[in-house]
Amino acid sequence: MKIGELDFTYANVLLFGLAVFLLMGVISFIKQGLKIAALIVLALAALVAAGGVMWL
Repeated sequence: MKIGELDFTYANVLLFGLAVFLLMGVISFIKQGLKIAALIVLALAALVAAGGVMWL
């Protein structure tokens, strides 16, 4: 699907959805007081979001 000049594929949408899912995990870990685990999952979410942007 083309939106403007960007060509979105199922892989892009899947990666962005995975990034949002991981960000929800970060919020859950912070509420539980697991700050190191939240940082690790946040780094993974950043990598997934970067991968989704690079796939565009």
